Amino acid sequence: MLIERSMKPLCSGCRRALYALFNVGFASPNAISVGRLPRSPGHVGQPLRAFSTVQPLKFADPATSDSIEQQCSADATPYEDLEAAVRHARNTFGATLPANYLSAEEYKIYERLYGPPVAETSAEDAELLEDIEESAVEEEEEKGPTLYRERGDGELEEVDNIPEVEEEGDLLAEDLIPSKRLDSETDEEYAARMMLLRDMDAAASSEGEEGYINDDGQEYTLADIEPDLSEEERARDESNNRSHPYTEAGRFATFPSSILLPKNTFVEPISGILSMVSNKQLAECTKKTFGGEILPDSVATPSGRGRHLQQKPIALEASQSRMGPMEASSFIAANMPGAYASVMATLVETRRRLGSEWLEGLLRREGGPRVLDAGAGGAGILAWHEVLRAEWTRLYPEESPKNPVPLGKATVIAGSSELRQRIKLLLENTTFLPRMQDFVSTRDLPGSQTHNPELRKQYDLIIAPHTLWTLKEDYMRKAQVQNYFTLLNPNGGVLIIIEKGVPRGFELVAGAREVLLNHHIASPGSAVVENEIQAASPGRFIKKEPGMIIAPCTNHGTCPMYMESGQMSGRKDHCHFSQRFVRPPFLQRIHGPKHSNHEDIQFSYVSVRRGIDERTTTLTPQNEESTLAALRGYEDDDAVPNPMTLPRLLAPAIKRHKHVTFDLCTPAANLERWTVPKSFSNQGYRDARKARWGDLWALGAKTRVVRSSRSGSARPRPKTRTIEIRVGAREEDDTIRDLAEELRGRKDETGRKRTKKPRKLREKDLE
Repeated sequence: MLIERSMKPLCSGCRRALYALFNVGFASPNAISVGRLPRSPGHVGQPLRAFSTVQPLKFADPATSDSIEQQCSADATPYEDLEAAVRHARNTFGATLPANYLSAEEYKIYERLYGPPVAETSAEDAELLEDIEESAVEEEEEKGPTLYRERGDGELEEVDNIPEVEEEGDLLAEDLIPSKRLDSETDEEYAARMMLLRDMDAAASSEGEEGYINDDGQEYTLADIEPDLSEEERARDESNNRSHPYTEAGRFATFPSSILLPKNTFVEPISGILSMVSNKQLAECTKKTFGGEILPDSVATPSGRGRHLQQKPIALEASQSRMGPMEASSFIAANMPGAYASVMATLVETRRRLGSEWLEGLLRREGGPRVLDAGAGGAGILAWHEVLRAEWTRLYPEESPKNPVPLGKATVIAGSSELRQRIKLLLENTTFLPRMQDFVSTRDLPGSQTHNPELRKQYDLIIAPHTLWTLKEDYMRKAQVQNYFTLLNPNGGVLIIIEKGVPRGFELVAGAREVLLNHHIASPGSAVVENEIQAASPGRFIKKEPGMIIAPCTNHGTCPMYMESGQMSGRKDHCHFSQRFVRPPFLQRIHGPKHSNHEDIQFSYVSVRRGIDERTTTLTPQNEESTLAALRGYEDDDAVPNPMTLPRLLAPAIKRHKHVTFDLCTPAANLERWTVPKSFSNQGYRDARKARWGDLWALGAKTRVVRSSRSGSARPRPKTRTIEIRVGAREEDDTIRDLAEELRGRKDETGRKRTKKPRKLREKDLE
């Protein structure tokens, strides 16, 4: 590619002069004088010079015309004229130069001033094949272009047969440069003109290909350096993606990575609902309800200054029975966008792990899928509908718009009538329930089939975001999780539980996962569960049913970050993920114009399937053997890895100089730190630097280190102390007096005085 100064564009006069010179040759002694040719008004530059290396002859004496060559060779050309000719050639052709255009003396001056030319002038460099402006051809139409040539007697005569260019695209190389040899040109001039003609023909035949010039001055195109790629590699190259296919298959991300809330089904309907409320009042009510400017008590997870705030559940639940008009509007404006983003991210990941067969089976079922939104207030149903539309478009790209997508039946939990009235404007053909159905324990006990209890509704998908934190006791959360699981379709129903991406939210999700694995989902070595209440009856051991954890876990063992059940104090490590979404206008008005227009929602989740276990069908165990295979990597392995046996990134990759470090949760249920240096693999190192938080990693690593989880410690319980007082003893009064002083804070157990402020003595302390 030329890196020197490009050639200046020619004006119409210079262009016609150049065309004329092609007819007679560049170095012909009968070169045409272009000094009298009409020139464009805007032409700025040096005076035009006849393209000749000899002295002009138009003012020569006709009597001495026979000895013109001897006279021209004898007369020396002044140095100023030679330098002017060289500068004119530089201004005309730029960094290139036609062959034999300059004389030997002029070429020496050219090399001294500018160095050797990078290449010979081609048709593209001369801009002969560029679009010719109509004004350049039609200029001075009345007079027409004038061309002169020199006769044998030295006089100039006008040439009338100038080819006219009718259209810009009709100008061909043969019209500009004649292929026949002229009588007045030498062999060198004819060879140079034929070379230029061939270059013009080649440029015309390869129109659209961009030309480059290498260091040797040879011209090449991109086709000359394009590598020989396979169809798979070419498809990846066309999509501007150089990642390994296994890396792409393990991505935890939506496309695009920042979710744009659908305008027709989400943003505009909600904007219409909120248009009936004053923006100022809505912002004040929302900030007051959800804890302040950054809305820490909503589904959002504050960062920066709000990171150390007290962890609290969302202030308004969809199942809340009492909710005023402003509170219902605040719930829709503050909670639904973030809930939509988190549900969409989990649905996309579930679809990736289960494959297209899951959604295809639901779409082809008569009546469509049955879905329950238990806590998002309808946002989960809207996200589910978008996933179904995308899958339907993939299956039937040429389907007529008149054939609607089989969205199936949807059910939404909305306890408040004010909230139900607003959600009805967003969803059609939707059933609304004020609360979840009560848990019927006899349905899953042995012998319940003989009693024929009333059949409950079964759902193909249950989305339960932010429904566990507000429950006060653990037994209530356990019953809620079991209620969700029994409402699933036993032939492949999917349950998704989502909580805020904070330590307490993770503990709730990990507790729900533990309940499902211990009481419902069978795993190798844990196929039955003991019913402690019926220890003496035949129904003491209950057989678990098939099932599996879809995401994010790739193991069915004890969570390495939740080794001890319950709430911990000072937890540093917790499994959570992030999803960015663009704030809609109504949410941006609440935050104010100074805040960014996007938000990163962090959440913890677990996706579980009932009735189908792909671990048994694919024969892929989740153990240390799978971890070692993933450590070796599948980059050059012919075996296709199962995503259920790959480790997952639990935090953003740590990028350092020539190496990348991952914090992973392995199929062996361990927390490990893997290091991928540049020396390990070019493809692996490149993909490691592009790895994202939540991805599955399949290209291996060079080193691994098992690390322990920073789970904190259990909350300390108040210490109790037992003091024995013997009634009737002589020292009774002294003992009671010492105890009273100790409780008042005056003395400790050793009798020393305390410096702390004493507390008030209560009667129950002496009982």
